[in-house]
Amino acid sequence: MNFSQAFKMAAKSISANKGRSALTMLGVIIGLAAVIILVSYAQGQNMALRAYYESMGTNTISVSAYSYRGNVDVASALYDYCLQLDDLVLGVSPTGYIYSDPVIKFESKTISRQWQNMGGGAMMSAGEYPQIVLGNDKYGLCSDYKIAKGRDLSYLDIEKENQVCVLGSAVADELFGFADPVGKTITLNGTPFLVIGVYESKSAGVNVGNSEESQWIQETINRQDYILVLPSTMTRLFNNNQPIENYIIKAKDAESLKEVSTLVNGFLAGFISNDNGYYYIDNPTSYQNEQAEADKLQQRFLGGIAAISLLVGGIGIMNIMLVTVTERTREIGIRKAIGAERKSIIVQFLIEAAMICGIGGIFGILVGYLGTLIVGKMNFDIILIPSAGITVGAFLISVALGIIFGLYPAVKASGLQPVEALRAD
Repeated sequence: MNFSQAFKMAAKSISANKGRSALTMLGVIIGLAAVIILVSYAQGQNMALRAYYESMGTNTISVSAYSYRGNVDVASALYDYCLQLDDLVLGVSPTGYIYSDPVIKFESKTISRQWQNMGGGAMMSAGEYPQIVLGNDKYGLCSDYKIAKGRDLSYLDIEKENQVCVLGSAVADELFGFADPVGKTITLNGTPFLVIGVYESKSAGVNVGNSEESQWIQETINRQDYILVLPSTMTRLFNNNQPIENYIIKAKDAESLKEVSTLVNGFLAGFISNDNGYYYIDNPTSYQNEQAEADKLQQRFLGGIAAISLLVGGIGIMNIMLVTVTERTREIGIRKAIGAERKSIIVQFLIEAAMICGIGGIFGILVGYLGTLIVGKMNFDIILIPSAGITVGAFLISVALGIIFGLYPAVKASGLQPVEALRAD
């Protein structure tokens, strides 16, 4: 069997019926384009969620712990214990919050909580108000904040209860505009705080899309720039010395997370009993792993839906190849009469079916790329490009589709008896 001749014959047969061949390819084109676009869309959603988790901080463990006994300092004990795990832990910080909504002022600029009357005595917060966090010298490290100007909180700031603060980029912009905030003094309910630093923006250059879910993620990331960090000892001014119950631990790497979580759990179990307090450990990476599994299921589901159109296209190919066999019955009879083997007939028709699907696959990939670019721009406002694996896999699927669905017509053609085939008109 001369394969080059078989390819030439297949190309001649396809070109002789251009309209029919194009319509046959259309099912493959639509199916492959749908697979590429839907799987790429799922990948775009995954990128948005990864951006969200990364903005929240990587390799971190959230801890809630409280002792009913006033003489037990959970914060100091946890801090000292994590210092002993210096080969596994980069830092630990309290994460308390101020809920009294103090008025923040710098000269004529004011930020205050606005309330809207909803009727029936119900009130709802209106407008933006910064999140005021109580942390220590490791808060920026643990929460993946980087200093853009000035410096971060130091151990001495905590130890000496210095009235200093670090601003998120959005708060700095609102209070100071283009001026440098470092060295300036702001007030919270009239209490002065020296601005010692400004964090880099977490939202700068991050755009997770335009879908409803993506917009919520984007707003959450943007909110992380609207933050003001005070030394954890400032509970004496705003929270009536109420102890902080929440902490964040930064592990050295992802591999250390499980071990750190186990060790901290064991420490707290021995330090706080059920009758004198409580504790809870939350590893955000577990949510990311669960989300990754859910994303894989979503990709398979969307790919399965798109594969249905490929199946329809494959059935169309089988139908057309059966018609081709009927049309070329006399040709098959002549070839068999002069000694052509069954396998030569089978290969000839399989090559023709594979060529139809292969050409359709190429056009399907092009349409899929174009559709992915449009979907990425409309939904995520990014240039979304299908992965090389999806592209190569899509093309191989298209060729395999031709071979699978062209097999029955090819076998039927090879089984024709020469005498009966030669009688065909």
